Amino acid sequence: MTEALPEGLSIDLSVEAGDWGEEGQLRSIAERAVAAAFSVGDLDVADNSEVSLLFTDDAAIRKLNAQWRDKDKPTNVLSFPGSDPDGDVYGPLLGDIVIARETVCREADDMGIEVSDHISHLIVHGLLHLFDYDHQEEDEADLMESLEKAILASIDIADPYAERPLVADGR
Repeated sequence: MTEALPEGLSIDLSVEAGDWGEEGQLRSIAERAVAAAFSVGDLDVADNSEVSLLFTDDAAIRKLNAQWRDKDKPTNVLSFPGSDPDGDVYGPLLGDIVIARETVCREADDMGIEVSDHISHLIVHGLLHLFDYDHQEEDEADLMESLEKAILASIDIADPYAERPLVADGR
């Protein structure tokens, strides 16, 4: 049984660039992944909160990655946190998650997984970043990886780190 989105949480989904297929299918993937993250991750969100998902291409995400992270290359997902939490409660503007089509497809192909499963994983990964989860240090990476695996398992998606663990950015 699939969990529902928390009451009052909305997803602002936009397709900016790239051949992402039917927007309804993307919305279904997004809602399922976000609902699982909130259910399993026990994330606290303010009433009437919103998360923005932007689906784009490698060219657009490369510009964002260069501008905000000083890395002049495309990446699979970027997260831009919104408002600061009130204690442990986040919102109402959770932030933006940006996902790049070509990188997602290439990585899914390399891992031998469905593109939809990889999109789900990246949405979960990006959402956890909006809730201050990170992988700068090894202990943070271990915590974030274990939470991602539990969330994805709840929606029948295999462990994305079985072959390659989440690497701390500082290593």
